[in-house]
Amino acid sequence: MARWWPPGYAGRQPQERNFDGEDAPTPPDPDPRRPPLRGVGMIPLVTPAAIGPLEGLGYIAANPDIVLGLLGEHLRLTVVALLIALAIALPVGTLLHSRPRLAGPIMGVLGLLYTVPSLALIVLLIPFTGLNGTSVIVALIIYCQVILVRNIIAGLGGIDRTIVEAARGMGMSAWQTWARVQLPLALPIILAGVRLAAVVSIGIATIGAKFNAGGLGVLLFQGISQGGRADKIWAGAIAVSVLALVANGLLLLLERALSPATRVRRAEKRLSVRQTAQQTVGAD
Repeated sequence: MARWWPPGYAGRQPQERNFDGEDAPTPPDPDPRRPPLRGVGMIPLVTPAAIGPLEGLGYIAANPDIVLGLLGEHLRLTVVALLIALAIALPVGTLLHSRPRLAGPIMGVLGLLYTVPSLALIVLLIPFTGLNGTSVIVALIIYCQVILVRNIIAGLGGIDRTIVEAARGMGMSAWQTWARVQLPLALPIILAGVRLAAVVSIGIATIGAKFNAGGLGVLLFQGISQGGRADKIWAGAIAVSVLALVANGLLLLLERALSPATRVRRAEKRLSVRQTAQQTVGAD
């Protein structure tokens, strides 16, 4: 029986190249006794699930420099976008808190922008910011706004009015009241929004590799384009997941450390230690 070759297959196996550009071993010829694949114009690819995440961990262990470099690019995209988004959301959230009539329309617009698919939004930004990381960062800033602004409004709205009135009665200006009283009390809720926005940004930034922004998404897209390299696909997925979990855990610890209850316990502990020291000195 004559051997069957898929359409466009030049009578031989293609030479696969690994991530470093070296020629990988040529796989054996297909079994001539195998019946032809009907209705399929290509050899079926090995799915990532057929190999498993251990292949991804093996790729990370074998190529730490590559993974760490892409991790740095991913962190840069996420951190820059988060900082700019927070700098924009703080005044916007404060303004909407003081003027509730504007909150509904503006939050509606931000929510509408949040529903736009990330690929479509980045493509729409390319004519203005170019095919680079800037388009991805701008898209991340837009996606973070609805999360951050909503939490800022909720945090400022949850403060007892008597506390704000007492601060103003002590002679504090509006800026001093916001910086010294309102912002510290609303900080845990704001940090909860930052934590959620960070996780969302880490996930969306993966698509940035498609637009020359770098990041861990490079492993995913290269794994797909190189004929279903499951080790690369799993390596990228594992790295992104671990980064999101670590960022979520660190921000959660910071959120708990800056909560009013934690600060009250610390103040009570310091006061107790000070009183114990004074009693010890008085007894001597």
